[in-house]
Amino acid sequence: MQVVLAPMEGVVDHLMREMLTQIGGYDLCITEFVRVVDQRLPARVFHRLCPELLQGGKTSAGTPVRVQLLGQEPDWLAENAVRAVDLGSPGVDLNFGCPAKAVNKSRGGAVLLKETEQLYRIVKAVRDAVPANYPVSAKIRLGYDDTSLTLANAEAICAAGANSLAVHARTKSDGYRPPAYWPWIARIKQHVSIPLIANGEIWSAADAAHCQQQSECQDIMLGRGALAMPNLAQTIKQQQPTMPWPQVLRLLMQYSEFEISGDKGKYYANRVKQWFSYLKLQYPQAASLFQQLRLLGKSADILNLLNSALTASEVEA
Repeated sequence: MQVVLAPMEGVVDHLMREMLTQIGGYDLCITEFVRVVDQRLPARVFHRLCPELLQGGKTSAGTPVRVQLLGQEPDWLAENAVRAVDLGSPGVDLNFGCPAKAVNKSRGGAVLLKETEQLYRIVKAVRDAVPANYPVSAKIRLGYDDTSLTLANAEAICAAGANSLAVHARTKSDGYRPPAYWPWIARIKQHVSIPLIANGEIWSAADAAHCQQQSECQDIMLGRGALAMPNLAQTIKQQQPTMPWPQVLRLLMQYSEFEISGDKGKYYANRVKQWFSYLKLQYPQAASLFQQLRLLGKSADILNLLNSALTASEVEA
């Protein structure tokens, strides 16, 4: 079984990848998307979103990090795919799943699920351009408004030469509303010859097992669940217990040091609040702490609050 850390725009940045892969259990990470329009992007764009390129395309824990591209022009995507692997990415991933309105409006992400032929052209152009020893993967949803093109889209991506396909088992219209329709992945599996990776609504080891059973797919991709339970991958692969709350707080303190030093704290307050919005789904303590945290805007105040919470949790323990 392979466990992949999903790309989550504005959430799973290189610092979060560093943290989660240090905890362990991941076989691969996919970056936030690099937006490609009509030019060959400079190296600094790739380095900003994937600084792991400067250390062999891996996190410090040794987990490979694959650059994801998002766009609609086959030739420009192909050129930027070549640049990504030249810079050290161990392969390229193509985003056909992003549901963001701004992205879809500019003909990127999930809106391309309406255009089966264009999916084929994009994947084929990238696969033809990138050396054969570098994998080209793609991520899709089941469709845009409905599932009428699900099988055709998957078949087109496979026929174009993709090496694997991650399937978020919902349409764009479904958003992130439960459930995820895992049996659809089993249907896709009957029509394609490449490995599939199941994604969507995996919050626990029990969910992972249920997903694997319904999707008939062993490999899984974790997104929001990985943020709600920082050691989710290990609970799935190694049957570890859920990370205790004091350890989560220590992780938050460590993340705070990374985030503040990593980009001078510019986004720290927003990022830590965003993480708490997921943590409170698994930890009741996070829900009560979030009520205080959401009122704070200064890094120092947030750090003091987290430190006080950590001290209190250690006394209770």
